[in-house]
Amino acid sequence: MNSGLPTISFVKASACGNDFLLIENALIPTGVDIHVLTKRICDRHEGVGADGVEWMLPHGSADVEIRLINADGSEAEISGNGTRCVAAYVCSQQKKEEIKIQTGAGLKTCILTSHHDYEYEFEIGMGEAIVKSEVCLATRAGEVRGIPVSVGNPHYVVFVPTFAEDWQSQAAEIQRSSHFKHGVNVEFVTIDGTHDVSARFFERGVGETQSSGTGSCAAAVAALATGRADSPVNVRAVGGTQTLRREGGTIFLRGPARLLCRGEFFLS
Repeated sequence: MNSGLPTISFVKASACGNDFLLIENALIPTGVDIHVLTKRICDRHEGVGADGVEWMLPHGSADVEIRLINADGSEAEISGNGTRCVAAYVCSQQKKEEIKIQTGAGLKTCILTSHHDYEYEFEIGMGEAIVKSEVCLATRAGEVRGIPVSVGNPHYVVFVPTFAEDWQSQAAEIQRSSHFKHGVNVEFVTIDGTHDVSARFFERGVGETQSSGTGSCAAAVAALATGRADSPVNVRAVGGTQTLRREGGTIFLRGPARLLCRGEFFLS
């Protein structure tokens, strides 16, 4: 179809239900605000719909550099799932099995572990996680105790016996706390076994997501740090399961990514 309207090309991908649009940064027309455009194209009713856009740029020493903008137009350091989606795209184009991606949280290496059609699985070296002391917050439902974890972006992990019906509103209240100067991603986590946990995710700039790569890392690392689980840890979420293992001080995250479709978005 040739409508004469300006367009921007995209590829849509999903990692455990956490969906992203992958777009070449060079395609942004002059004068277009990348944050406003991201918010438009991620809208699930008036746009293509996604949790965020991974804007892709060339990089001198990596296969690609990515800049993550959330669905609300805010910027984030990294998404583990988004990084895997980009790795799947690069793999589809270049047939590489080791892909280096420069993120806002540093260089990440993605190793291809399996591939069938448009479904890929990678293990990513996520670096070293920083686990801080438990922080207590006062909420309308009472005191909440959680563990701050950084895996290149900030998280607050709350262990619960079961997921409350209104866990989303609880997470939103935690997220608004003045304690977190740069915002925070919230995870509610149940312990299912020595190597198994379940998690629910409420992310900055998006809200509830079916999965989260860095959130899965935070949930698993907090469980390891408090003696609630042993490595490797399977993190089950609504969108699927990811596995974290710890080797020395480094954590590695393994999970799927699927290329869904490609298309063009009208800019006018």
